Amino acid sequence: MRPGKMRGVEGERGALLDQLARRYARPLARFFERRVAIRDDVPDLVQEVFLKLSRMPDPRVIDQPDRFLFVTAANTLRDRARREAARCAAVHESWDDEAHPGSDFSAQRVLEGREAVLRLRDALLELPERTRDIFVLRVLEGLKIGDIARLLGISTRATEKQVARAMAHVTAALEAWRDD
Repeated sequence: MRPGKMRGVEGERGALLDQLARRYARPLARFFERRVAIRDDVPDLVQEVFLKLSRMPDPRVIDQPDRFLFVTAANTLRDRARREAARCAAVHESWDDEAHPGSDFSAQRVLEGREAVLRLRDALLELPERTRDIFVLRVLEGLKIGDIARLLGISTRATEKQVARAMAHVTAALEAWRDD
């Protein structure tokens, strides 16, 4: 490729990255603000999302930038949690039974809770991918129906129907488990 042509492609790439940064920096910051305890970490997390985007060979191939950026943001949080968990392992203190009295949770209750989580996971995996994504964004991530609709490019009514369908399926699966 000729040097002039290369600068043109890089210029387009840079303009696209700049446009995405201007459009999504604040929504990504709000996303992180709702999910982290230390507000000073928010700019670093937003920057990390755009750093991952900038490492892509051609960001123009992204069909749904909203979805891509927020999935990347969620993955960034998971990566951060893993790193922090690894760091905290080095400062682990021994358990002192006298300093920490027993829990009210019986072993049976803990096992039932774990079984319920497994049943919930199985019920979610039975859902179509799009319905599952909408359920996770609404119920687990706490996004508003309108935000999810805009993110996925569908109507709010369609989003509401998908949430209702997922809730009905999950509820039925958990009730069937409890009846067993």
